[in-house]
This record gives sequence, C-alpha cells and structure tokens, in this order.
Amino acid sequence: MNHQKPAVPVTGGGGFLRIRLDLAYDGGPFNGWAVQPGRRTVQGTLEEALALLIRRPVRVTVAGRTDAGVHARGQVVHVDLTEAEWLGLNRGVELDPSVALLRRLRGALSRGLGDLTGAIEVHRVAIAPVGFDARFSALWRRYSYRIADGQARWDPLGRTSTLWHKDQLDVGLLNEGASQLLGLQDFRSYCKPREGATTIRELQRFEFARGADGVLVATVQADAFCHNMVRSLVGSALYVGAGVEKPGWLHERLLARQRDARSVLAAPHPLVLEEVAYPSASGLLARAELTRARRE
Repeated sequence: MNHQKPAVPVTGGGGFLRIRLDLAYDGGPFNGWAVQPGRRTVQGTLEEALALLIRRPVRVTVAGRTDAGVHARGQVVHVDLTEAEWLGLNRGVELDPSVALLRRLRGALSRGLGDLTGAIEVHRVAIAPVGFDARFSALWRRYSYRIADGQARWDPLGRTSTLWHKDQLDVGLLNEGASQLLGLQDFRSYCKPREGATTIRELQRFEFARGADGVLVATVQADAFCHNMVRSLVGSALYVGAGVEKPGWLHERLLARQRDARSVLAAPHPLVLEEVAYPSASGLLARAELTRARRE
C-alpha cells in the first residue's frame, strides 16, 4: 500500500491534518463564495461534496472570498481532516490519499452540480506544510478584469467574462490615475467596510493594458482586499479612462476616506481571481501570525 502518511500534524490543530485544495470556478451560477442559507454558493457546494466523502460536516477556509458572479482560476482553500479520515479516502485502493481525494471530490462535485457540472474544478490536493493557512499565510492576491471599450470590440462569445463599455477608454489616463493609489493606504473610500475590520491594504499593482484582441485587461494585486475593493477601484477608474474625471480624482477620493454618491462598483462578471501567492514553507506560520495581528 502506497499510503502517504504525514509526519507532522497541523500546529495547534488537535491532531488534524491540514489539506490544501487548489480550485477554479465559474462564478456566474453562484451567489458568491460564502455559505448563504437557501442559496447556491461555491463554498456551500464544495463543503457538501466534502461532507459526503468525509461523512461529517466540514468547513473550509478560503484565501479570498469572491462576490456573486465573480470567477476564480487560482483559488486556494484548506480543510482539516483526521489522519484516519485522510488515510481512509482510498477505501482499500492502492492510491496516494491526495489522488484518491482529488478523484472522489471531482466525482462528488459533478453529481452535486448536475447541469452545472464543470462550474467548479479542483485541480490539486496536497497535505499543507506546517503553519499553512489559506487565508492568513497568503502574501498577495491577484485579480484580472476584462473591458471591451467600444462596440467594435464586443464579442458575444466573451460577454459572460468581459465588460462591454460604450466609450473608448484612454489607457494612459487609466494608468496615470491608478498609479497614484499604489502602496500601503487606507482604502475606506473603495471598500464596503466590515464592522471592526481595518481597511488598510497594500496595493501592489493596479494597471491596464490592451491584449492582442484590443480588449483592456486590468491587473489588480494587493496583500489582501476588503469587501468590494477591486470592483470599486475599477469602477472609479473607468470615469478617468473615459475622460469624465481627471487622473488625480482617484487619489482625492482615497484621501476622503468615505463612500459617497460617486462611489460605483464595476460589474462582477469580468472579475477573476487569478493567483494567490504564499511564502516558502519555512515562512508560512510567521506570515499567518503577522497577518492575523494586522487584520484582527
């Protein structure tokens, strides 16, 4: 039997093993990531599939919650299992437990999704290094946002993942305005604050570029994002790209530290969580402890 038996359990996990799942999903059919009673969500669907396999309720921790309609190519979650649950996933078949869980989870998701089969795909399952936390160990998250500005670029085949914007946008103006928001800032003007939570984030990348097809792609990367932050940043930048506001207006709004009548959210369907980055195994625990201290 080629069982993979972890040498070290999760620190402080009461004997549980921490399992990392890498997945992608089409957010269109879901009411966002987080579990909501009576609504289909990505988290709810994933946890139901896992519960069928593990034979008990489970709760996953996600790197970054996504709004209704928002997609992911590089989402990361973790789930804690007992060693017996992990090793029992093979059911007598000579498979690595990670391979067994990957195969069986894909099957459970397919059955649970029915006509939506393929809307959630798990690409990788592995035992996480000691200290790993999908949320708090992350160094940064990177999103993309596609914009077809001008009707000549409106491709019906991409309408579910691209914003159709009626006005031609100026890439130079977009980048001039976006660059003024980089760094460690209080993004209260661009967030829907949660009670008791900080809105200070480090915005590492905010830039726009045209692809070979002429479609604009925004890249937004930060150590973390507060609620609605990416859609608010892009929505506000569109005013600048269209010439309605000057580039410095984005920074003026940042300094105001308040949402007002000019606050706008870009549509969710072109937004994709592309990647979540983590430090090397030796730095996971320290990163998680530092992030918890900042967020809590």
